[in-house]
Amino acid sequence: MRSCSVCRKLKIIPGCYDDYKQLAHYHYRGDCGPFTTIFTLKAEPSLAGALYGRPAGVIVYSVTTSELELRNVATDNFYTGFDNSTRRALVNRDIRRISRVIIEPRFRGLGLASRLVAETMPMMDVPIIEAIAVMGMVNPFFEKAGMRAYTAGVPAKNIRLIEALGMVGIEEAELVDVEKVQQKLGRLEAGKADFIENEMRHFLKSHSEYRYMRPGLRRTRYILSRLFARPVYYIWFNPEFKSAG
Repeated sequence: MRSCSVCRKLKIIPGCYDDYKQLAHYHYRGDCGPFTTIFTLKAEPSLAGALYGRPAGVIVYSVTTSELELRNVATDNFYTGFDNSTRRALVNRDIRRISRVIIEPRFRGLGLASRLVAETMPMMDVPIIEAIAVMGMVNPFFEKAGMRAYTAGVPAKNIRLIEALGMVGIEEAELVDVEKVQQKLGRLEAGKADFIENEMRHFLKSHSEYRYMRPGLRRTRYILSRLFARPVYYIWFNPEFKSAG
């Protein structure tokens, strides 16, 4: 099937939680939680046999947190300077967050994720749409859909652990090799081992269930995967709302 012919036979329509649940296991994160709106890609009858009644893709919109540093940068601090209750009310009124975009694996590579974002954002009837993606630099489909990207700096706690690892002889250039790092950790003398263990526990304090992970290759792999993770913040200003941009 040519990609253009497949795309023409997929229509974006209002969806429901069941549409999301049918594709949820293809996403690396858990349940999407509370949501406001779901749209789905459904096939026309001529293509329906390939989908077995399942959606080809889904996008989930939710309310968002009242305070985000990169939102303040993107909006020139429009939502700062208010008390918490007022800021929450303004954010709930003005902003929706894209919390999930999932494409069924057989239909990836056709630009459908960007299409879902680009075509549904104007349907939300709010001044601002935002999204946060850990893999944004790898697969920038939000930007292809017309959103603007803002990249966060490296958090202070990440810099602290990187420097601590350097102090015990594990250089930043080596942090791409999980097994090598684990081997070096295993050969540390007692004092250095205790020092870096305390630093790793400090780093994991805000990582919910991972904070109690036992030392070993699995924990080291997780820490290194998070050490250089820099979520990308995306924002789109609805041109129908003249004051939004």
